[in-house]
Amino acid sequence: MEASRNTLNESVEWFLDHLKVERGASVHTVLAYQNDLVKAVEFFLSQGLTDWKDLTPPYIFAFETSLGPEMKRTTALRRVSSLRSFLKFLKRNGQVPLADLPSTGGFKKPKTLPKALTPNRLLELVSQPDLTTPSGLRDRALIELVYGAGLRISECVDLERDALDLDEGSVRVLGKREKTRLVPLPTETMAWVKRYLEEARPRLVKRASGRVFISDTGRNLRRETAYALIRKYATSAGLPLGTSPHTLRHTYAVHLIQGGADLRAVQELLGHESVATTQIYTQLDIEEVRRKYEQAHPRD
Repeated sequence: MEASRNTLNESVEWFLDHLKVERGASVHTVLAYQNDLVKAVEFFLSQGLTDWKDLTPPYIFAFETSLGPEMKRTTALRRVSSLRSFLKFLKRNGQVPLADLPSTGGFKKPKTLPKALTPNRLLELVSQPDLTTPSGLRDRALIELVYGAGLRISECVDLERDALDLDEGSVRVLGKREKTRLVPLPTETMAWVKRYLEEARPRLVKRASGRVFISDTGRNLRRETAYALIRKYATSAGLPLGTSPHTLRHTYAVHLIQGGADLRAVQELLGHESVATTQIYTQLDIEEVRRKYEQAHPRD
């Protein structure tokens, strides 16, 4: 048994090294694969598999069946996906005879509607930073800009100062796949960003930088730090668990659509590749209408 375990694990280690060295995967990603594949190895050992070259479809079927209804669908999806990536790697290197790889089709994560903040809850969030400090002014401007322009948090922290046109009231955003979009800014968002740039940023910056947002240490604000800041303020405001920068982007889209904005226009503002991605916000709007209807007309 120990020899079989070593044989199976050697290939797993080979794959993990490939992820780290050749693919440049993060420590977190490699650890996630490792955890999933260790569990897969334990399962296949229990089924009598001693070498990946002997892997056949019945083994795969048994593995997928073992991820039963008691397991969260997201966990099952991740484990099948990890195994698929691993076996794809082995197949490319002639280590498995499988013609067909495991499918994640049966474990697809169901679409969930984004959770948008009400105007009052949004106000509670933006009121959290301490405006008597440079950091607090920065954080208020950050929250205002993520919501006011519907930005991804990475887009916001990567913003260069010359991408902001506070006279015209717009921001030039470099989004996914290096695509640029021009987003208009609300008056209040512009006011907070301008105040931050004039009053707080000069007190934070310690070295030359073209970025808009500067950290407490005087360097460019990192995505992880900005994410953590917004999560912290959401917690202190008593917002639902899981409220994040992306919640603000969702809220921006929902508020636009509830205000009558055209779906194609919202697609452009968000930088979505396909309008199908944007349509989930119309679904959310319908769900809100349904919820209010059922409150007014409760069924027995």
